Amino acid sequence: MSIIGITAFGAYIPMLRLQRSAIHAANSWFAPGLRGLARGERAMANWDEDAITMAVEAARDGLGQRPRAPLSAILFASTSAPFADRQNAGIVKEALNLPDSIAALDAGGGLKAGTSALLLALQGASAGPRLVVAAEKRKARPASESEMLQGDGAACLLVGTGAASGDLVAHFIGHHSVTADFIDHFRQSGADFDYGWEARWIREEGHGKLALDALKSGLQALGVSPERITHFIGPAARGVPEMLAKKAGIRPEAVRDTLSTTVGDTGAAHPLLLLAHCLETAQAGDIIALLSFGQGVDLLLFEATGKGAKPRLGVSGHLARRRAETNYLKALSFTGALALDRGMRAEADMKQPLTALWRNRRTVLGLVGGRCTKTGTVQFPRSDISVNPNDHAVGTQEDYPLADIPARVLSFTADSLAFSPDPPQQYGTIDFEGGGRMMAEFTDVAPGEVSVGQLMRMVFRIKNSDEKRGFTRYFWKAAPASKEES
Repeated sequence: MSIIGITAFGAYIPMLRLQRSAIHAANSWFAPGLRGLARGERAMANWDEDAITMAVEAARDGLGQRPRAPLSAILFASTSAPFADRQNAGIVKEALNLPDSIAALDAGGGLKAGTSALLLALQGASAGPRLVVAAEKRKARPASESEMLQGDGAACLLVGTGAASGDLVAHFIGHHSVTADFIDHFRQSGADFDYGWEARWIREEGHGKLALDALKSGLQALGVSPERITHFIGPAARGVPEMLAKKAGIRPEAVRDTLSTTVGDTGAAHPLLLLAHCLETAQAGDIIALLSFGQGVDLLLFEATGKGAKPRLGVSGHLARRRAETNYLKALSFTGALALDRGMRAEADMKQPLTALWRNRRTVLGLVGGRCTKTGTVQFPRSDISVNPNDHAVGTQEDYPLADIPARVLSFTADSLAFSPDPPQQYGTIDFEGGGRMMAEFTDVAPGEVSVGQLMRMVFRIKNSDEKRGFTRYFWKAAPASKEES
């Protein structure tokens, strides 16, 4: 009999870490009460990152170099997805170069969307492996508590079946869910910011009653005593997991770090991000209780196997891969909360010819080049005629995905005249290992950090936005590769 569970996992946390002390310093004249929250840092997405690009990176972290087929479905959970009427999961699917014969679903509407998507995937895993990705880049009003507490990030879980528990990272024990319109916060369609209710009431009525009752009832229904819980992953609000564990009879040492001082609350992605972090070190036989809160409660129980595939970086690797950011005005600009004068060079019309995008979607979104089956010459983009100078063979090209192939910088420049949301704009020519060359923009690099011969990795990012029509264009950029990624 097949066992259902998690077969792989991954995560993504942006490199930039906005210092909470910088938020407080800029707003202390107006909101001195933020001082109590001005400890640590929060993950801050770059200007060219959003929920889609982070979901792609989390999936790549979890899937690694393994074949990406066959998958039966991809589920994308977010409350900050870029498109309201364009399937965000479909864009993730294209970037991952997954086959067209795959189902896709967007999940949203509340902060337990991530665990709800995971539960749906687990319930359908017998029909084939399913990929669950969750990501958030939520907006918050300047000088608000949300600006301090929230963070950007993503997580991925691949679920499926195994003939034995050793085929899985963790097998699924069961779940208990409660749906209730308990409004701790809300955001109307078209609004940029959440409206939050009083924190004490949320803690006492929402967490202390609704979540606690669901936790107790779920453990009882699933026949798992609280003392057996090895790892308890609870809501991200400070002190809440400890309170729930104590009242439910779960050992204090089982409560997992919520990463509140290093990442912040990543919304619908946070339960899956914390689960991925837990799976990095969980031992065989460990019982993991995952509790998600948001207009109800999802409780999912897993038993770790101590085996299975590990991510390329995972949460721990991304926590170590960081750059402190103290420029609060830059953070506001990156989220759109501060509209800078971009000058005339930013006035170009960015209209996307949708027909051209459709015809070239594998090239643009999947970074699929061509390889000549006669000479082995790799090129980007693919064309009917080979670029080999000694043999312009015709009709010999086959698809050659380049997204996961390391590259090195051949030449570069830093352009201070062209418009960039984070000047100077840095770009250059890169050579892929094994062949292939392209001109690429560089990202996640400060001025002076690029050098000829430097090892780079390709990342899926925002190219630009058509603000007149509300369309985001995506493409691949080159970013410095860490030792683990080289």
